[in-house]
Amino acid sequence: MAKILPQSLGLAPELPAHVGIIMDGNGRWAKERGLPRPMGHRAGMERLRGLIRLSSDLGITALSLYAFSTENWKRPAGEIDALMRLFMEYFRRELDSLHENGVCIRTLGEKSVFPAAVQEALETAERKTGANRGLKLNVALNYGSRGEVVRAANLLVARGKPVSEADLMNALYTAGLPDLDLVIRTGGEQRLSNFLLLQAAYAELVFVQDYFPDFTDERYVDCLREYQRRNRRFGALQG
Repeated sequence: MAKILPQSLGLAPELPAHVGIIMDGNGRWAKERGLPRPMGHRAGMERLRGLIRLSSDLGITALSLYAFSTENWKRPAGEIDALMRLFMEYFRRELDSLHENGVCIRTLGEKSVFPAAVQEALETAERKTGANRGLKLNVALNYGSRGEVVRAANLLVARGKPVSEADLMNALYTAGLPDLDLVIRTGGEQRLSNFLLLQAAYAELVFVQDYFPDFTDERYVDCLREYQRRNRRFGALQG
């Protein structure tokens, strides 16, 4: 299928190479509708299909999704169990389609703490799509940026020699990917919540009120337009 030209959506050709989305508001979306919280997470999962496809079609290099943080283990056991089942369902249901579209899946975070079936589903997805050259889809699961930095530091300390900034960045889960250009957070909150803090050092931040299940393709394009209106100077003076 042909790629969508940015111009056809009112976008300039210069799109962010790496977009991060903090997918917030699933539980509140469900509560406002008198539904159990897991139904909000399912609605959010359904919304992913369109966002991933649009990002791929537009030619965005990498899309990083904050799906489950290290702090999310504090949630009720029933909600966590429902999330684990959703993760497995999503990867098993969508894997063939993602693979056919050239998407390369990488999980960010410590997978070993998940149930064996979840680990298997994640590892199968990474293995099957690892050689694909299309959209780099990063799913942050049991992820926290501070923990990621500690992990990287321990890896580098074991080398026993001075460490450069490039060494540190290459020891992170996102090694080989461009830094984040744009971080979008849905649900009305305005914070990064321990998400890819080093990678987001110069990212443009866009906060939207929509709960994630209501975050439409059109609203996503609005966020890309907002990114293109920003003047990114990276510490230099405006020319």
